[in-house]
Amino acid sequence: PRTASEILQVYIDKTNTWFKRWRIKINETKSSHVTFTLRKGTCPVISLNNKNIPQTNEVKYLGIHLDRRLTWRTHIWTKRKQLNLKLRKLYWLIGTKSKLKLENKILIYKCIIKPVWTYGIQLWGSASKSNIEIIERFQSKALRNFLGAPWYVPNATIIKDLNIPTVKEEITTHFRRYKNRLAEHPNQLAANLHLETRSYSRLKKYKNITI
Repeated sequence: PRTASEILQVYIDKTNTWFKRWRIKINETKSSHVTFTLRKGTCPVISLNNKNIPQTNEVKYLGIHLDRRLTWRTHIWTKRKQLNLKLRKLYWLIGTKSKLKLENKILIYKCIIKPVWTYGIQLWGSASKSNIEIIERFQSKALRNFLGAPWYVPNATIIKDLNIPTVKEEITTHFRRYKNRLAEHPNQLAANLHLETRSYSRLKKYKNITI
């Protein structure tokens, strides 16, 4: 941990010198220092502009919530809350009592609600089965409300009848599409990212590259 912090501090100092040269002001209080590990230990504090960067267990970057253990549970639960709120706001339009045609309800779901949880799916799609099921349950709940289906109708039947991909199927589709784009990328560094390499997974979660 100490070596990692020392190396990181060197690069932060070099980066900060470049920022000052181009008159870019970095707010160190809005920066976060996260130690990504399964262990209890935390890397020593690093500083920016002679001020210590706050240490946290999770951080939000470009709309993606990265937790210390990279389980994606924080990100998935955050999205689940956003989905519940958006579904409540649209319930008058796509709920059970709505007179809107089913195909229009599905269209609204695909265009407005679904993009909320598919964003960044290439990353959080490697989460454990129990975490992915959090989004799976939401989708089943939403589709059931669209149809007004009784309790005894299985979720699998509803998804099949509506021809809606499951969350796991979406993960596979998005990953393969992203992998194909990387393979054709003009930048060789980006193209090399899709190459299959031997990896060691410390957590029980999906490996998108093998789906």
